[in-house]
Amino acid sequence: MPLWLREHSWRQTLTAVYLSLPLRGARATPANIFCTEQYLKVSIPPFLFEAILYAPIDDTNSTAKIGNGNIFFTLYKKEPAMWDSLTLANADKEKLQHVRENAVLKAHEKAKEETEAKKITKQEHKNYALEATMKLEEAERKRIEDLKEKERQKVAKELELWKNQQKDADKYKNIPKKGELRQEIEELKEKKNEKMDKTRIPNEGTSKARLKPTKGCHGSCSMFSENLKEEQLPAPRSAATIKVNFTPRVFPTALRESRVAEEEEWLQKQAEARRAINSDLSELEDLKEEEKNPDWLKDKGNKMFAMGNYLAAVNAYNLAVRLNNRLPLLYLNRAACHLKLRNLHKAIEDSSKALELLTPPVPDNENARVKAYVRRGTAFCQLELYAEGLQDYEAALKIDPKNKNIEKDAEKIRHLIQGTLQGS
Repeated sequence: MPLWLREHSWRQTLTAVYLSLPLRGARATPANIFCTEQYLKVSIPPFLFEAILYAPIDDTNSTAKIGNGNIFFTLYKKEPAMWDSLTLANADKEKLQHVRENAVLKAHEKAKEETEAKKITKQEHKNYALEATMKLEEAERKRIEDLKEKERQKVAKELELWKNQQKDADKYKNIPKKGELRQEIEELKEKKNEKMDKTRIPNEGTSKARLKPTKGCHGSCSMFSENLKEEQLPAPRSAATIKVNFTPRVFPTALRESRVAEEEEWLQKQAEARRAINSDLSELEDLKEEEKNPDWLKDKGNKMFAMGNYLAAVNAYNLAVRLNNRLPLLYLNRAACHLKLRNLHKAIEDSSKALELLTPPVPDNENARVKAYVRRGTAFCQLELYAEGLQDYEAALKIDPKNKNIEKDAEKIRHLIQGTLQGS
């Protein structure tokens, strides 16, 4: 048998009723309270409180607070009025049963409506998420298509430019070179001089013989006499072409300005790198022929990087490094991918490895060394190691002092370092 809680206190205003119900040591939870428009029930075994309210209330906004051994109800009236009592007077068992059943039915209907409303809201959220995902996928697909179209247009322009260059080259092939023209002119001059010598030298000899008188000859004397000595002119020198052969050099600088020992070391490293390309790796036998070429893998990684697929680019560079670990451009490009993926420590390692392989410093690797210093400096700065980053940027500026972008970034880092020192 439940124990009815008869002790309670209440007060009211024009719009609300305040009810205090003692718990008598029992522990209550919100699950023990059931309230509808005109029915209130608190069931805390073995205690029970049940009441048919005097007038309907707004059960949605009404509240119940549990604390200090009491339950405090704040019941808002549907219509502002003063109640004569808390419960309905002269309520018999049949009416109480009827009100209780109606309250339970309304509670079930309300719970069902709330469940349906939650289902509808959940479905709406799913539809919204699906639409948002579809929009993102469509935007990504469009971005990839735009990249493909730009690449296609670029290739088409390069092909058209190559065709034009081929046409110009074919035109220039039919035009003799400057040296050939000079040689033909010299040959023509030689032929002309030979013809002039054949016709001019005898005439000059005879004219001089006519003017020169002979001793003891009076009157008409023969020009072909034995005492006549003809003066003959020397033949003109023949023309010739002097060919000068220069010593072949790999580097564009003059020999007097070069550093022979460092250049020889660089060429030796490049030869070792080319020999490593042909090395046989037994664990990579299943690869296709082009996949065993580090240069092909490097180009593939560059394409993946241009498309924004940085993980695929890293995989391509990793395989190329396994095939040949002496090519500095592989480490340099992989460092750029790690920067995009925020793998800052790996970006620093790859940039340092590229700088190690780009020794000795020669004019051919200046651009690569600048990129390596800038990428390592960027990674240092993103790790908030501004002093190390500034050192790399200054090293890049020493190689390329006219680069305004590097100079601006270095100035920003200096300001950051000054701000950090002032803040500390």
